[in-house]
Amino acid sequence: MPLSQFVASAAAMAIAATGPAVTGTDTDERFVFRGAGFGHGVGMSQYGAKGFAERGRSHGEILRHYYSNTVLGNLDGEGGTRVLLLSRPEVRFDGASSIGDRALQPDRTYTARLRGGVLELLSPSGRPLARFRGAPTVRGPGSFRLYGSTSGGITDGAYRGELELRPSGDQIQAINVVGLEDYVRGVVAAEMPSGWHPEALKAQAVAARTYAITTSKSGTFDHYADIRSQVYQGIAGEVASTSAAVAATAGQVVTYDGRPATTYFFSTSGGRTEDNESAFLGGGPSPWLRSVRDPFDDGGDRHRWGPTSWSLERAQDELGDWVRGELRTIEVADRGSSPRVVRAFVTGTGGRTEVTGPQIRKRLGLDDTWAYFTTIRTTATSLERTDDPDDPRGRLSGIVRPGGADNGIAVQRRADGRWREVTGAKTTGGGHYLVEVQRPGRYRIVERGMPGPTVKVR
Repeated sequence: MPLSQFVASAAAMAIAATGPAVTGTDTDERFVFRGAGFGHGVGMSQYGAKGFAERGRSHGEILRHYYSNTVLGNLDGEGGTRVLLLSRPEVRFDGASSIGDRALQPDRTYTARLRGGVLELLSPSGRPLARFRGAPTVRGPGSFRLYGSTSGGITDGAYRGELELRPSGDQIQAINVVGLEDYVRGVVAAEMPSGWHPEALKAQAVAARTYAITTSKSGTFDHYADIRSQVYQGIAGEVASTSAAVAATAGQVVTYDGRPATTYFFSTSGGRTEDNESAFLGGGPSPWLRSVRDPFDDGGDRHRWGPTSWSLERAQDELGDWVRGELRTIEVADRGSSPRVVRAFVTGTGGRTEVTGPQIRKRLGLDDTWAYFTTIRTTATSLERTDDPDDPRGRLSGIVRPGGADNGIAVQRRADGRWREVTGAKTTGGGHYLVEVQRPGRYRIVERGMPGPTVKVR
């Protein structure tokens, strides 16, 4: 059908004011969002590092791109780290030749539990063998095996180094005391696919090593074994290709102004990383964690995601106590350099609530804070006769929020199993729109790539 048969203008509003009475309507409203990236957006994008490596960049060049004005340095000695593997009322392990000053048999499985605040060791049959005050260390001739779910969801894991059993309230913290290089060997394949380009794996190894020595979570351990720090799988995480990347970069760390720099990393940037102070709110800017272009990040289906459409009722339920009255929309007040959301307002009929981008991401379960939001309300009015009996007209009217005058919208009609654009229009003040259509069918409005509800013109 020629586009000339569709009208969207002030003239259409005049027709709406003077035309015949409405004979039937279909109304719906949707909350729609879309975005880019996966992760916090600060530091090295792993998919971007992969893209750089596939185009011939070395791991040093990759790291210098993501960590501004840094150089590679070398550690003086290996050192070690302490990783919380699990925290449970009971801990089962084998591969141990001793715990504290008591000899054990490596081929037997022992259980440690708390009894009156004191750690008690049980034999494989459950017989009490010894009691320990403090935090005894489990040692073995090789690796030890820990049974039960770790904080990262890993079961029955084998680990190098030693195992410290530390009472904490009614739980036992199982802490792996391990050399730094062995720790990094257990991290790299858990954080990056082992089949990726060797230079990307080397960049990941250096970033993981540097992150390990520049961060610590508590006074009793340095790192969790999951995404609260970086994912660590022990021996299960060691693959030939990733272990080779760790060996090839042994001791290398990222430095800024002569000191190791905290090397945050994440999955997918969407095309640009973010300044640290815009993602980790409340802290000052770090000069090496600046927003940079990420031209080779593809990130699969997370490079760009959405649009996702929810009913307004679901959106209000998800946003919870942030909504005052009935939900209208989310209005973004500040964006970072990427442009991830820094600050926004959840707007309702009873007022609005100020929230941060990370808060929105968590509350709505978004992949990233690089996000756009809108609500679109559409009412379809049935076809009505005009002065020309062969030229009946129906209408699509409604509002786009947040809205303003002269925002472009597309009008689409469902035909042959596909949405086809039939005309364009612009909003008037406050985001209102009115469009005339001549054929019955299912229609929707699309604004900035985000589709509104499907309504039926009869």
